[in-house]
Amino acid sequence: MKLNNNKINITFILPSLGAGGAERVMSFVAQNIDATKFNTTLLITDFEKNNAFSVTGITTIYLNKTRVLNAIPSLFKYVLNTKPDIVISAIGHVNTVMAYISIFAPKTKFVSREVNILSLLKSYELKSNFLGSFLSKRRFRYFDKIVCQSIDMRDDLKNNLNVSPDNLIVINNPITDNFTFNETSRKNNSILHFITVARLKKQKGHERIIQVLKKLDFPFHYTIIGDGPEKESIFNDLKTANLLQHVTHIENTKDVTKYLNENDLYLQGSFVEGFPNAVIESSAVGTPIIAFNAPGGINEIIEEGVNGFIVENEKDFINRLKNINEVYPFKNEEVSDCVMKKYHKEIIIKKYEDMFLSLMN
Repeated sequence: MKLNNNKINITFILPSLGAGGAERVMSFVAQNIDATKFNTTLLITDFEKNNAFSVTGITTIYLNKTRVLNAIPSLFKYVLNTKPDIVISAIGHVNTVMAYISIFAPKTKFVSREVNILSLLKSYELKSNFLGSFLSKRRFRYFDKIVCQSIDMRDDLKNNLNVSPDNLIVINNPITDNFTFNETSRKNNSILHFITVARLKKQKGHERIIQVLKKLDFPFHYTIIGDGPEKESIFNDLKTANLLQHVTHIENTKDVTKYLNENDLYLQGSFVEGFPNAVIESSAVGTPIIAFNAPGGINEIIEEGVNGFIVENEKDFINRLKNINEVYPFKNEEVSDCVMKKYHKEIIIKKYEDMFLSLMN
């Protein structure tokens, strides 16, 4: 095991530093693991000009490629020339590439961080070509360890993709530094304010939240943060439901914390998740959640009546919303404590460090 003056050399590989949750979480881990034990490099296949946020304190390399496919020769050359002790990658297509590069670097430990429940996700994503699907499904056999964000994700890989449980480890996402409880920053609203922060795509279930909201018989305001391929469909649904006057849409923002603080409830409509960052971040600032029951860590994050509720159908969702203040009052500080005790950055970063150390033993 390489420690102290002979640190463990780890390279984190991502397609970009865009606005996605995987990019934010993995770059956060890279910047916060113990610098006395690990020498960390962040390798990005995209261009620096496309960054949605900054990274400091670690070596960052940009391959300046428009697609991961175009970066394969550079990734291959990097791994063979630098010979890192550990390579950890995230997001499916990058993981697939690194799995097959690992064949040529037997002394390097390769770690994959998965981002979704793959057996269910296929219902909401475009089908890949035969070769891509073939290579993707077989990538897991080449990794020394596979990080699952939730128990549901681990069980899916074990039961549906026949991945050995010895190669699987559950490490939830950390709460990053911006999301902390501050009573003075919370806003008191005269009517209920709801918010959802998610990419506008089928998987996220915006349409079933709209079906709930159009049946409410009291005043409210709903903020949607995000952009994506279903934007036109979602706003057509809002128009049909006569809800446009109750909605604020923000495509991209660096002030998610501010908006979460300004709202009374986070509404989660997803059909399937990996481990929803926006849900733990909402709870971290003290904003409780009402979520449809769905695989992907929802039942790990939400403690019934403490930081939110999980509902089975529209009727239950509406009932919770109608009675949220009178029957189900939340204490904002308890909402925050509920997730901080499980997902504080120090807890999650240590789990990553322990995994890295165990790989080198």
